[in-house]
Amino acid sequence: MELRDKVVVVTGGGSGIGRALATRFAAEGAAGVAVADLEADRIDATVATITDAGGRAIPIRCDVSVEAEVQALVDATVEAFGPVDLFCSNAGIAIGGGVEAPDADWQRIWDVNLMAHVYAARAVLPSMLARGDGYLLNTASAAGLLTNLGAAPYAVTKHAAVALAEWLAVTHGDDGIKVSCLCPQGVATRMLLGDDADAIADGAAPPSGDEAGQSSVLAAGAVLTPAQVADAVVAGIAAERFLILPHPEVGGYYAKKAADPDRWIGGMRRFQARLRAGG
Repeated sequence: MELRDKVVVVTGGGSGIGRALATRFAAEGAAGVAVADLEADRIDATVATITDAGGRAIPIRCDVSVEAEVQALVDATVEAFGPVDLFCSNAGIAIGGGVEAPDADWQRIWDVNLMAHVYAARAVLPSMLARGDGYLLNTASAAGLLTNLGAAPYAVTKHAAVALAEWLAVTHGDDGIKVSCLCPQGVATRMLLGDDADAIADGAAPPSGDEAGQSSVLAAGAVLTPAQVADAVVAGIAAERFLILPHPEVGGYYAKKAADPDRWIGGMRRFQARLRAGG
């Protein structure tokens, strides 16, 4: 799919990967970009970046865990720019802990990391199917293909997001609907690095070691910038690739996991033990 003249929605567009996607899609010549997020000041900043560069964008405050707000987001986009060609369901949250995490935390992350993708598909698929054309980009995580040590709610919901994207691709591929699932590993966003992410977006180097308190992610490989992820997404959409892996090594890990799950689990247990020992 070529992005020029396409109408695009990006959730979580106020910062991090979402902001990078929205600004990059506009730079690629999108007809209009609807930038959605909970934080109005941040989406206003993203929209200003796009419009100052000559692009077209609108800010829409949206809680993606509420289906009515996702539908309203799509309706506002259609009113402003026309039918949605590409919906980037990118918003997500991280919650750590294991099965002991409170039920309220499990429900909240389920609603944002999975049900938001369901709501997005419900909102745009009827029009896309009627036209015989459309694209869904769902942001999951390498954790959805592998796991995330110390964060069961995050790993489980990202696995579910990958499964939904796969189902959509299989079910609607012959109807003209393209689906990609974005599965990055470490990215310099507020989810991983907190307030340090803003400095990195301004050109500071990503941290190494355990400076950000996210040892398992930081120890697993390079931390990319959101702009680098956006580069991978544009290339993946152009190729209409299902799995978009900004960290190519994730594909290798995924293949090893599939080939010998017991060996992979053993390796992950050893990795966990090293992290716990401070190695």
